[in-house]
This record gives sequence, structure tokens and C-alpha cells, in this order.
Amino acid sequence: MKHLPTMSMKLLAASVMLAAGCAVAAEPAAPRETISPAFAHAIANVPGKTMTALVVSYAPGGKTPAHRHGKAFVVGYVLEGAIRSRLDNGKEQVFHAGESWTEAPGAHHAVSDNASTTEPAKLLAIFIADSNDKDLVSIDKK
Repeated sequence: MKHLPTMSMKLLAASVMLAAGCAVAAEPAAPRETISPAFAHAIANVPGKTMTALVVSYAPGGKTPAHRHGKAFVVGYVLEGAIRSRLDNGKEQVFHAGESWTEAPGAHHAVSDNASTTEPAKLLAIFIADSNDKDLVSIDKK
């Protein structure tokens, strides 16, 4: 598989961090997540699609504001700790290290946070999206 150029990964990470930073003032008490690019690969047998992964790290009590992932199909895989998640109007769930969930394109990620106020948490977010889709995270506007 073909690797995306380093500049593309940097631009992707910057756009995700900028989009995530839109709601900082709305939730001053909770620390925000940090996002690091892991990889991006064109999918050889699905022309026009790319698989992109980001590592999302949460400090104790950390949160991500409500958001969507556009037209991307998403897999969340907990690497460390426990992540609280709620999609659309579904049930809030806590996923522990080694557990995963999926998000349909257009799903509203209403809750995404560290389930612990004392331990860090980390997840790998894997996106299957159109190769030209760079807006993988859109924070809700208040």
C-alpha cells in the first residue's frame, strides 16, 4: 500500500486539531484530548478510499466535545484505560482496553471522554473515507 506523504499527515493532523479546538471555551473545566496521526494508507482494492488512523489521548477526566465524522466509517479501539461513548440517541457505554465500537457515516458522537478522573485513556480512531476528505472531525457548533 502507498503511504501518504508526511506533509499530508501533518495537514490532516493540523485540520483535526483545529476543528477539535473550536469548542475549548465552552468546556473550560475538562481537559481536552490530544490527537496524533498514526498512519494513512490508500486502500488498494477500493479506489478513492483511504484508511487513516489517529491516536486520541485523554488526561484523567478529559473530553472531546460532541462531534461528527462526516461520511467516514469509523472504528474506535481502546488502547489504554476506559472510554465513555454515546452515538446519536443510543445508550452511553464504557469501553475498556482491547474493546472497540464502530460508527456509521454521519453518526453523531454525542459523548466521547475518559471514563476515569484518575487514570489516562487512549484510543485508536480508524477512519475509512474518501481519499480527498480531510475534514474527519467536525465539532458541533454551540
